[in-house]
Amino acid sequence: MVVFRVSENINIKTTDGTLIKYSKLKGPSNLFNETIYISSLEDFEDLKKVFTNVGAKYKARVIDETKIRYLSQFPKELGISNLNEYNTTQNLDYKYKVENYKKDAQDIKSLYLNENFINIKEQLKGTLKRDITLLILGKPGLSISEMICFCTALRILHEKLSKEFKSVKFDIYLNASDNTFYSRDKMIFTNQTFINKVSALSLNVKEFCSYDFFYDLSSVAKRSYYKSLPHIDAWLYKLGIKPQDVKEHEKYNTINMTSFKANKELKEKLEKIKLKGKVLLYHPYSANINKSIPREIAVKLLKQLLEKLPDYTIVSVIKLDAKFEDDSFVDLSAHSKSFLDYSYIVSNMEKVITVNTATYHLADAFFIPTVLILSSNDDTQVIQNYESSKTVYVKDKSKNFSNFIFENDALILYKFDGWNSLKSKQIINLLESF
Repeated sequence: MVVFRVSENINIKTTDGTLIKYSKLKGPSNLFNETIYISSLEDFEDLKKVFTNVGAKYKARVIDETKIRYLSQFPKELGISNLNEYNTTQNLDYKYKVENYKKDAQDIKSLYLNENFINIKEQLKGTLKRDITLLILGKPGLSISEMICFCTALRILHEKLSKEFKSVKFDIYLNASDNTFYSRDKMIFTNQTFINKVSALSLNVKEFCSYDFFYDLSSVAKRSYYKSLPHIDAWLYKLGIKPQDVKEHEKYNTINMTSFKANKELKEKLEKIKLKGKVLLYHPYSANINKSIPREIAVKLLKQLLEKLPDYTIVSVIKLDAKFEDDSFVDLSAHSKSFLDYSYIVSNMEKVITVNTATYHLADAFFIPTVLILSSNDDTQVIQNYESSKTVYVKDKSKNFSNFIFENDALILYKFDGWNSLKSKQIINLLESF
C-alpha cells in the first residue's frame, strides 16, 4: 500500500463515470484525516502519471506508512503482510539505477517483499466482534482468468469465515486511476453474491479505518508463489489458507447469472442454434500470442471439426476468418460486448474447445466439459485442474538462435511449428470421453 497526500484539489473520473475526489491536506498534525489517502502501489504509480499529464502543480506526496498503521483505529492486516512495500521498492529502484540493473529488475525486487505464510485462524484468534468487515485493497489479478480465480479463493474464505462469525462483509477497492478496464473489472466482482461493495481507489484514512480487517493485494502478481502455484491456490496462500487444506472439488468457479438479462437478439439466436442440436464453443485465440493457435491452423482445425462433428453447431465469439462461411458455424462476436454477455454465451454451450484463456475458467463455472489446448510455449505453465476439463498439450518446436542475453523474436525459428501436430481426432476423442 501507499499512504499519500495531494498538493492541489483534483477530481479523477473512472471509466464508469465515478468521480474520485482528492483534497489538499487539512490539519497535517492529525493523521486520522479525510485528506490523507491510501491506495495500492500500482494505482499510486498510475495516479502520478495522471497528475503529470494534468499539470506540474499536481503532486502526490508519500507519507510514512508506519505512522498511519500506529493509529488505534487502523484495521488489522490479514494474510501475507505487505508492510513497507513502497519504501522497499523505492530503495531498490535507487540501487538498480546506480548499479545499472535493467533485466528482470521487477522480478528481483519481488524477492525483497514478504512472502511468509500466516494462517488466518491465528490472525483472527481472540476477535470478539461477531459482525466483521474486510477491505480488499488493489486489483486482484491482471486478466479475467486471474480475477475469476481470485473470486473462487475469496468465496472459499467467505465460507470459512461465515462459520466463525455472524456476518462477513467484503468490500473491494480496485485500481481505477488509469485502469481502462475498470468497468469490466467492477462487473466481474459485483457479480459475486458474497462481495458487498466494489469501489474505486483511492480512499481516505478515515474510510480505511472504518473496517475491521484488510487485505493488501498490491504487487501479488510479482510474488514467487503466484508464479509457481495455480492461481486459485496462490490466492488462497495470500489470503492465509493453505491450498492443501482445501479439497479440489471445492475449488470451483462461480458466475451469478440470476439478475442478468440477455439481449433479446442474442437470446433468440442462441435458442435457434440450440434447436438444431448440440452447440460447441470454439475459442482458438488469446491476447497472448504464445497461447494462441496460429490463424491458418485454427481455421483448418475448425473445418475438420465441422466435418467430423455433424451433430454440432460450432460457435465463436471472436473473428476467425472473414471469408469463412458454413451453415454449421455461427460467429457471435458482435453479441459478446461485456463480461456477462460472454458468460451467458458460455453457459449455453454443451461443450467447449479453448486455448488457455478466461473461457476455460468460465466453462468450469457452468460445469461444461472442456478440452483445453496448451502449448509448452505458453508462459503459464501452472494451470488449474478442473474436474470438467481435459488437456491437449502441443510441444513447442521453436529454436532460439540468439546468443545474446536479450530476447530477439527474429532469431526464434519454428516458433509455431508445434501446432501442426495438433489433430482434430485427438480433440474429438477427448470431447466424446466426457
